[in-house]
Amino acid sequence: MDVSIIGSGNVATVLGKLIIKAGHTITEVTSKNIAHAQALAKELNAKANDNISCLSKHADIYLIAVSDNAIEEVCKQIILNDKIAVHTSGAISKDVLQHVSSFYGVLYPLQSLRKDATHNPIIPLLIDANSNAVKQQLKTFASTMSELVYEADDESRLKLHAAAVVVSNFTNHLFALTKEFCDKEKVDFNLLIHMIQEVAARVALYNPAEMQTGPAARKDEQTIQKHLQVLDAYPQLKIIYEVMSKSIQDFQS
Repeated sequence: MDVSIIGSGNVATVLGKLIIKAGHTITEVTSKNIAHAQALAKELNAKANDNISCLSKHADIYLIAVSDNAIEEVCKQIILNDKIAVHTSGAISKDVLQHVSSFYGVLYPLQSLRKDATHNPIIPLLIDANSNAVKQQLKTFASTMSELVYEADDESRLKLHAAAVVVSNFTNHLFALTKEFCDKEKVDFNLLIHMIQEVAARVALYNPAEMQTGPAARKDEQTIQKHLQVLDAYPQLKIIYEVMSKSIQDFQS
């Protein structure tokens, strides 16, 4: 299929590469930053465009891969009639596209994507559409890029998006705070890497609730108080420690 990509960030880049690898063609990359459009277009062997009003109408699928707060503005500027238009957001309804085309939907990659990544992560693709016919076309298209393709309506995607923020963005923030703590306290954060990997690996094998360990799970108040004293100079981390310890104990009660 011929695909036109609107956007040039992480999602646009990663999906663009997947689309090419799957044997499809990227006809055009559109971004308001022409340098970014040209860089990605060169990588995908496509035409670069920085004027959305000059969007080519010759593609089969138009992939709107921009930030959530930019989707509505993009939709106000394009009319694609009988072409398939999809956005890539987990938190925005597919119906934002209803005035863009008669055939529209969502292709949401449920993964943390970075365009500069040196490895290829497994990417579940969640799809939805305004009709069964379009949904089947998107499923066929998505299946060329991933073995993990699932249907998910607006409500399901929003719930999964919220869950993704917790398990990805929130945990990464914990890693960032912890590394800062380790660096300032002159202890090696890298010694925690194997523990991080082990805990993450268990999630695929067991119920996380059954794998809970640590002083909060043991109700070891003496150790908890020692840790809180160590964290006195790190108020953000201390608050999180207190809140999470209470949450663990409340969850188990």
